[in-house]
Amino acid sequence: MQASTFDFAITVIGPVLVLLIMGNVLLRAKLINDEFVATGSKLVFTVALPALLFISISQADFSKAANPVLIITGLTGTLGYFLLLMLASHLMVPNRQATGVVTQGGFRANMGIIGLAYCAQTYGSDGLAAASVYLGMVTILFNVLSVFILNFYQEGKRSLTSQIKGILKNPLIIAIVIALPFSYFDWRLPVLLTTTGEYFAQLTLPLALLCTGASLRFRSFSADWFNISVSSLSKCVFYPAVMVGVAYVAGLRGMPLGIVLLMTIAPTAAASYVMVRTLGGDYRLAASIIAITTVLSLPLTIAAFDFLSGQGLL
Repeated sequence: MQASTFDFAITVIGPVLVLLIMGNVLLRAKLINDEFVATGSKLVFTVALPALLFISISQADFSKAANPVLIITGLTGTLGYFLLLMLASHLMVPNRQATGVVTQGGFRANMGIIGLAYCAQTYGSDGLAAASVYLGMVTILFNVLSVFILNFYQEGKRSLTSQIKGILKNPLIIAIVIALPFSYFDWRLPVLLTTTGEYFAQLTLPLALLCTGASLRFRSFSADWFNISVSSLSKCVFYPAVMVGVAYVAGLRGMPLGIVLLMTIAPTAAASYVMVRTLGGDYRLAASIIAITTVLSLPLTIAAFDFLSGQGLL
């Protein structure tokens, strides 16, 4: 392992892993409970994470934050991969109640918590700003594709119109949209607002990772091992490999290529569980996919970063 990769493992993956474990340990020790996790997760989504995105984007160089090649790569690559994954899942997963869950779990990355944590620790404020804009654009696509695939296979239905309304009310999307003009026109906020926003921003990732760790549920996987394996390998191996390949062909190198890797190799998003349960799907399978991809993604992230660093691409 190269020195740079060792540093990456210790300084980037290490803190993320420790906080995830701490969240689970604190829950088992009953120092926090499910109510705390639910409340903390809501606080992160509605206040802390939007504050982090707004502060990081509004204070960043617009040319670095809004990288059009990076954003287009994320959108086109994700859409193309989704179509291939949908076809593969349809052929490989005979249980139609599980097909949509496997497909969603196989591409929907936890960019808002773990992906941003990776990018912030690896590339600092510039990387966090660029990753935040990437997050905003690709998250919209994630939501639309997830609703489509789950509606296609599940008995429960949620209209695309209601999903679009939800996107327009999404605090993360609102924060990004408001922040972009501040970055573009180099507007400066009052010190009071900046300092207050930074306090909320500093709260985001530790609380989010603790809540994520506490929400992980491991159970017997014997009945679902094939479906879990298909979805986990897709999410942690094939999706990031395809996306990095698309980014490489698009000419991305250095930090932008690293952002694509770190955002796509993040484990399956916790939001996938909520959406599956809302639509009446196999939420236990969804929870298992989240748990397994969280464990699997950590060593694979180190290995992928080591490989790309060794090729001189990062």
